[in-house]
Amino acid sequence: MNNKYLIVDFDSTFIQVEALDELAAIALADHPESESVVEKIKTITAQGMEGKISLSESLASRIKLLSANKNHIAQLVEILKDKVSPSFKRNVAFLNQFSDNVYIVSSGFKEYIEPIVTLFGIKASHIFANNFTFDASGSINGLDDANPLAQDQGKVRVVRNLGLKGTIWAVGDGITDYEIREAGVANAFYAFTENVARTKVVEKADVVIKNFDEFLYMHDFPRAISYPRNRIKILLLENLHPNGIKMLQHEGYTVETLKGSLNEDELCEKIKDVSILGIRSKTNVTKKVLDAAERLISIGCFCIGTNQVDLAYATEKGVCVFNAPYSNTRSVVEMVIGEIIMLMRKIVSKNTMLHQGKWDKSADNCFEIRGKKLGIVGYGNIGSQLSVLAESMGMQVYYYDVMEKLQLGNARKCDTLDELLSSVDIVSLHVDGRKSNSKIIGEHEFKMMKDNVIFINLSRGHVVDIDAMVGALKSGKILGAAVDVFPVEPKNNQEEFVSQLRGFDNVILSPHIGGSTEEAQLNIGEFVARRITNYVNAGDTTQSVNMPNIQLPELRKAHRLIHLHNNVPGIMAQINQVLASHKANVLGQYLKTNETVGYVISDIDVEYDKEVINELKKIDGTIKSRVLY
Repeated sequence: MNNKYLIVDFDSTFIQVEALDELAAIALADHPESESVVEKIKTITAQGMEGKISLSESLASRIKLLSANKNHIAQLVEILKDKVSPSFKRNVAFLNQFSDNVYIVSSGFKEYIEPIVTLFGIKASHIFANNFTFDASGSINGLDDANPLAQDQGKVRVVRNLGLKGTIWAVGDGITDYEIREAGVANAFYAFTENVARTKVVEKADVVIKNFDEFLYMHDFPRAISYPRNRIKILLLENLHPNGIKMLQHEGYTVETLKGSLNEDELCEKIKDVSILGIRSKTNVTKKVLDAAERLISIGCFCIGTNQVDLAYATEKGVCVFNAPYSNTRSVVEMVIGEIIMLMRKIVSKNTMLHQGKWDKSADNCFEIRGKKLGIVGYGNIGSQLSVLAESMGMQVYYYDVMEKLQLGNARKCDTLDELLSSVDIVSLHVDGRKSNSKIIGEHEFKMMKDNVIFINLSRGHVVDIDAMVGALKSGKILGAAVDVFPVEPKNNQEEFVSQLRGFDNVILSPHIGGSTEEAQLNIGEFVARRITNYVNAGDTTQSVNMPNIQLPELRKAHRLIHLHNNVPGIMAQINQVLASHKANVLGQYLKTNETVGYVISDIDVEYDKEVINELKKIDGTIKSRVLY
């Protein structure tokens, strides 16, 4: 950074807040009109930052309203330690390494600025700010009027007087920071918008940066992360839970949300520059979509199923897919139990009759669930949890699964689907969405069921032959049914729901809401968001549905090279040959493969030839390669 200098603002730049506003809140906490006075001070601050009033007027007006003392300043310092902007906090190593080239020039006050910025390696001699004046009791009674920074154009004069020879960059959020550039003292002004984006300031900027990482990346300076997170674009569809969205935004990614799903052509157009896609069950990620996604590295399915994604082609393209296999289990199970009780007691049909003015107090074909035989088709996360809850309520549980599963409690395993169907009073489906499960319940299966069976499907719409089900309902074979999923579902709440199952008073129809509880959506949102950030930030593939699963340690004092490749012999040897030829010191290495791809993680010393990355990408069979630090 020889002959290059960085002039950094403090308020709303180095820290996330305006310090005088925070000081006002502390000092006026017990004031009878605290709220209105603090708000007035904030308004004056904003006016000054946007150039609506002069700096000198802004400072004088706010100090007059403060009523603060030295004890309040001490409290402020402790608060501000936790208010440092995340991107500056991340890059403390840069600030220490280039302390000779970094200056803090602020219209704020040295009394609270110096204790903060010196913690990050900035020299006290490189801090230029105003100074409070105090009365004998230690109360603030004004500021040093002789300080240039108390006056209009003060920052311009301070920077000019530094006599710096070389390239000077000004970074800040206010008009006074732009004035350094306007006066020709700085070569460029970077509008810093991590904390606040002031329209008039942004319009005047040479460059707008969302964080300090962006500035360092643009100039290829040493930095804490390999790629500015604001450049990582995330598209979230289908009204995902706000907590998951907030987690991704908090990481610094650029996040766009849409309430509904998109069709194939719409998604192809939208996904071109997207790095992360978040969906639920209605959005189909096809081969065409994946080919259109030029920058996609991960898909988050904020649901249990992943059949809406072409997993094989996603793997081929090096796109890591995550889902939430456990997060809505309890919600689905509770809904099944509730629907079993309602159907066994004929609540649905009796409710309809009452709305028609008909009183039917008959107990005919109304039963307790205690002692009844429940047949669970698919004994995975949901099926096994249903088994436990049903048994606790006195039901006898039978289950069938194509995979060998350990039964819980007193559940009884059935060797065939026909055996289960012919044995139980209630059939509940909990299978996944694989193509081989299409119409596994058809005319034959309904014939195998007992008369007056209760039939429930909260799994996938295509696993049931709807024509056959309608026939079983009309014949009286089915006493009652509950269906939450359908072969074809509306894309949004405005589209009409069309189904042959409409009109039956003994059928509970619900709009795919088995997992739609606040608790489940919260858990799903946070779980998938966490998996995505761990993958993007650290390369961790734990619980990915299509990539080899590697749980990685935290990256410390190293650069992490990620190499995803076709699972063919010799790739690992070639990777190590590249590392050895460039004398890269390997601190740790991890390999995991599946039948399709191999995933290699190499943690190497921070000092290495950057050509290493290019050579790794040239290895035959490479799908994707990236570096993290």
